[in-house]
Amino acid sequence: MPPKLQYTEEQLVQLLRSKSQEAFDVLYDNYSPALYGIILKIVPLEEAAQDVLQESFIKIWKNFANYDRSKGTLFTWMLNVSRNTAIDHNRSKHVKYQIRMNDDVVNTIEQRGTSTNTTDHIGLKEVVEALKPEHRQIIELLYFKGYTQDEASKELELPLGTLKTRARAAIMTLRNILKDNGI
Repeated sequence: MPPKLQYTEEQLVQLLRSKSQEAFDVLYDNYSPALYGIILKIVPLEEAAQDVLQESFIKIWKNFANYDRSKGTLFTWMLNVSRNTAIDHNRSKHVKYQIRMNDDVVNTIEQRGTSTNTTDHIGLKEVVEALKPEHRQIIELLYFKGYTQDEASKELELPLGTLKTRARAAIMTLRNILKDNGI
């Protein structure tokens, strides 16, 4: 097996903008485990999570021209695309119909070890663990479990404005932690 090619983020972005298949392969090899871990927290059924991962990479490939470095890192952009794809999947009529038809599925889903391992691999768990408990809880609901802000405010029994303020503070704290760590 040939060794993996390594690129800086800037080189990878340039190659992806020119639609390099090799760059896409490197992107998939390096980022799919972490993205899959995040998707699996939102879409707990492994088969569906794998489909969402594939759909996410198709969206990343087709919409790469929309990536703007000034708004965040490549991983952050891909994370948002994947997260939104997973949330869209959960909100689809097909998924809601399946859940209504078999409520037991919701009760029998187990937390898979792979999601924790892949988020640990990129250090995301450590970063989120560094947050205040009330901020960590909000981030977990909004970003890992796919709750809307309204759903999270009801779950936590917080006014929507308070939840939004805490979510923003948590994101700013995460941004600073990542920045301090050179990510």
